[in-house]
Amino acid sequence: MLMDDAEVLAVQFQILMRRVAIVLFALVLPVACHPAYAQDPPPPLPRIVVDVHALVPVFPNDATQLADSRNLSVTELPGAGMGGRVGAHVYLFKWRAVTVGVGGEAIVGRSSSAPAGSTVLAADGVTTLTLVPVDERLTSVGSQLSLNFGSGHGWSYISGGIGRSRWSVHPSGQAEIPADTESLPTTNYGGGARWSIKRHVGFGLDVRIYEIQPGSQTQYGSGSPRTRLLVIGAGLFLK
Repeated sequence: MLMDDAEVLAVQFQILMRRVAIVLFALVLPVACHPAYAQDPPPPLPRIVVDVHALVPVFPNDATQLADSRNLSVTELPGAGMGGRVGAHVYLFKWRAVTVGVGGEAIVGRSSSAPAGSTVLAADGVTTLTLVPVDERLTSVGSQLSLNFGSGHGWSYISGGIGRSRWSVHPSGQAEIPADTESLPTTNYGGGARWSIKRHVGFGLDVRIYEIQPGSQTQYGSGSPRTRLLVIGAGLFLK
């Protein structure tokens, strides 16, 4: 029995979340196994940290509705790209083994496609499509609430929050349409870990899902679809 599109998407999302869970476990384990300091108790988490991360946003390259909303073909969608994140977090209080923090972040992710061939045969086997390079850009600003486990030497966390995103997908060199500048409600959730390197500097790794709400209808038809976008980030933090 063939699965419909909703069932296929559900299965794909379950697979994705399993992979995220494996990555988060790998992040938490080294922090949990951090060597004990015999002389002094471990220090608490710093009051404030500032993150500066490089990102790999995994843009969907098989989203038919996204392509249709911009009058593009799926073959022209760029796929994974590069970007950056700046964030700040304040750790408010500790309750038992958990330190509660609040903060915010701003991210930018970009990707561009360069189709290997100038034309392809469409699905109907008759129409010939001319492929064009496409630029894709995501900007998102949001808040986060975090639960942190560990000490000032190193800690893991899970966090989530809400914000707004702009998701631009358009042919290179062409003007954006309103769908590219629309502010879309976005939730984010995930986790990661931070390891102190020196007194005021450390290394951090973060794996996060951005759930972007559907866009408004465009002149080409329905707007961009509801999307769960995986973003992997790594870089330094200052404390």
